[in-house]
Amino acid sequence: MTVTFSSVEVGDEVPTLTKGPVEQIQIVRYAGASGDFNPIHTIPAVAQEAGLDGTISHGMLVMAFAGQMLTDWLGPNALRNFKVRFKGMTIPGDVLTCTGSVTAKEERDGENVIEGKVSVKGPDERPRLTGTFVAVLPD
Repeated sequence: MTVTFSSVEVGDEVPTLTKGPVEQIQIVRYAGASGDFNPIHTIPAVAQEAGLDGTISHGMLVMAFAGQMLTDWLGPNALRNFKVRFKGMTIPGDVLTCTGSVTAKEERDGENVIEGKVSVKGPDERPRLTGTFVAVLPD
């Protein structure tokens, strides 16, 4: 079902997306796809030398999960702006819960614009990231 401007109201929740558990192989694959080979993501001994308990996921992988939640809901062409602030580390084994809600709705420059907020939390309920989005929807 296509999400339309008339079907969305301020306060509506974005359908939740649960990802994980995040696996080390997924982190390694993301390193290859992104070109970010920082060894704190792929080599446990290096991560431990850096003061971590083990490897951590790329923040951008977690952001991609939040983006997937939005595009699953809005479709592939609606998103116009997507910003996040990273709040915590994701480790292998974490199950992540992506949530969001609509915070504004208006016609702007001839377009049907909605704005919202997103959050990704780990199994401890602590945020891994928070952010905002802007999307343009059909009538």
